[in-house]
Amino acid sequence: MIKDIIIAIDGHSGCGKSTTAKMLAESLNYSYLDSGAMYRSVTLFFNRKKIKYSNIDDIKILLNQIKISFKYVNGVQNTFLNGENVEKEIRNEKITNLVSKYSSIPEIRKYLVQSQKELGKNKKIVVEGRDITTVVFPNAEIKIFMTADIDVRAKRRFKDMKANNPEITFSDVMKNLEDRDIKDSNRKDSPLTYAEGAILIDTSDLEIDDQVKKIIDIIEQKFS
Repeated sequence: MIKDIIIAIDGHSGCGKSTTAKMLAESLNYSYLDSGAMYRSVTLFFNRKKIKYSNIDDIKILLNQIKISFKYVNGVQNTFLNGENVEKEIRNEKITNLVSKYSSIPEIRKYLVQSQKELGKNKKIVVEGRDITTVVFPNAEIKIFMTADIDVRAKRRFKDMKANNPEITFSDVMKNLEDRDIKDSNRKDSPLTYAEGAILIDTSDLEIDDQVKKIIDIIEQKFS
């Protein structure tokens, strides 16, 4: 039997982290923490208030007004910003294009990392993002780094986004992923990197079910 642990998953955009983490959490009857949704929610908050990512002073003042929570709606986990369901809005193209700019701000990262640590203090949680194995939960019992060829990731992301934004093009999605890879890997504060002790999973040729099974196998081998 798998004991109560923290399963930390990092990796590139579009490699299947979120869906895999959700399904893994459901399979293990664990909580699921989508750190990306938290950064998207912060981006939405400041975008609504027309506060640019360069306005650090106002951002620091208003951070404490942000409360992010996760609740299930019709069996699906949704993200709530100050009590409002923003799950759909945080996934739109505008927020997608802005999130890396806000997520690179140290004050925002510090605020959300502390929130994530608090949510994971009782363990039995699957957490995914870009600095989970290195900064948020460096001592997690299971650390995974997921990646995939960028062409594969772009096709997956394009398929997901096309449903909500028929005008988006494949080249738009590819450019966004390339830009995010560069920004995530090169930001000064908590860059996306391969953590010591993490297990690499290339999802280029794996379906979601295969990704989930692979991680469960890793957990069972470690704790059998």
